[in-house]
Amino acid sequence: MPAGFYLLIAGQAFSSLADNALLIVAIALLQERSLPGWWAPLLKFFFTLSYVVLAPVIGPLADAMPKARLMTLMNVVKFIGVAMLIAGLHPLLAFAVIGFGAAAYAPAKYGLVTEMVAPRQLVTANGWLEVSVVCAALLGTVLGGLLVADFVRASMASRGLGEWLASMAECAGSTLALSMLTLLMVYVLAAWLNARVPDSGVRYARTRIHAGELMRDFRAAGRTLWRDRDGGLSLAVTTIFWGVGATLQFAVLKWAADVLLLPLDQAAYLQAAVAVGVIVGAAVAGRHVSLAQAKRVLPAGVALGLLMPVVSSCNSLMLAVPLLALVGLVGGVLVVPLNALLQHRGYTLLSAGRSIAVQGFNENLSVMMMLAGYAALVAFDVPIVPLMWGFGLTVAGAIALLMGRERARRHTATAVEG
Repeated sequence: MPAGFYLLIAGQAFSSLADNALLIVAIALLQERSLPGWWAPLLKFFFTLSYVVLAPVIGPLADAMPKARLMTLMNVVKFIGVAMLIAGLHPLLAFAVIGFGAAAYAPAKYGLVTEMVAPRQLVTANGWLEVSVVCAALLGTVLGGLLVADFVRASMASRGLGEWLASMAECAGSTLALSMLTLLMVYVLAAWLNARVPDSGVRYARTRIHAGELMRDFRAAGRTLWRDRDGGLSLAVTTIFWGVGATLQFAVLKWAADVLLLPLDQAAYLQAAVAVGVIVGAAVAGRHVSLAQAKRVLPAGVALGLLMPVVSSCNSLMLAVPLLALVGLVGGVLVVPLNALLQHRGYTLLSAGRSIAVQGFNENLSVMMMLAGYAALVAFDVPIVPLMWGFGLTVAGAIALLMGRERARRHTATAVEG
């Protein structure tokens, strides 16, 4: 791998770790304020909002300046969002600010990988990237669980981190203030690592920042990617996958509370089982699946959907942990090769920043729609087990439909060539 690649991986890993830990801390903050349970997915909804609303802008923004510099600046934006939480501002507003930082960070991160790495190394590089993202999710959920555990917060306070920390916690009016200050320091570390990533040297033609032109350019980029056979297929699958992943994150927490009767800090550790599985699946796919073989992993999407009813019907913690790890493994095998195929087609047809912005728009629109639907069902007191059954079967059916369309296209192409 080229120089600076592992600094990029480390910087984004710490930034993602803080994002994942912060979500658990913020859910605990909602509980501390006695807000209803359906507010929890709205945190992710507002976090994701900038990905969708600003999608036409963040692609050209990522291409307009060195991407490592942009990543550094966006960690500063995330820092500001956490400071808003500590100051006692509304959690949804703070998450909207943090989401803005993450939205601009994403195309810079993925685009820089595409600029730094040759096409023949792209699946391996994506394996590294996805493993680091999921390791960050794993450690982030563990860290979040620790930061909301009563005994850890009491220990932090008793060890005297300084009078100014204690006074800041008192001003915030929350027992979670010290936990949020810890995450501020993680964002500082991520920004420092990002600032040390060398410039790739790739430059794109400057785009005038005009709203009408940006929208036309973005719509044209979206049509180009969706109409491409490989690009459209991989975009459809990753769009479903990330919507499923975001919703499953909250469904597992609720299922653990309702079925396994676990508190939030322990339920958060169940997400770590999924993350471990994704790490293994991503590593296997990165090592054994080439770019040309990416579409062969589509059956894993059907298996992913069918596993959700199995998990939801389980009422044993000992059985739930390996099942959730299997869900993660299947997801890792599915997403790494198709994400690499999507990035390759996007970079070939468009540019790194524009293709990632189109990808981010579609994937995060899926996240918002699925989270909004999930929040509405929770607000109407739909039991979690039938909810997960319906969700899983819908996902399996959607991927099976895409597989059928791809098979029909392949047969048609073979007949024309014959």
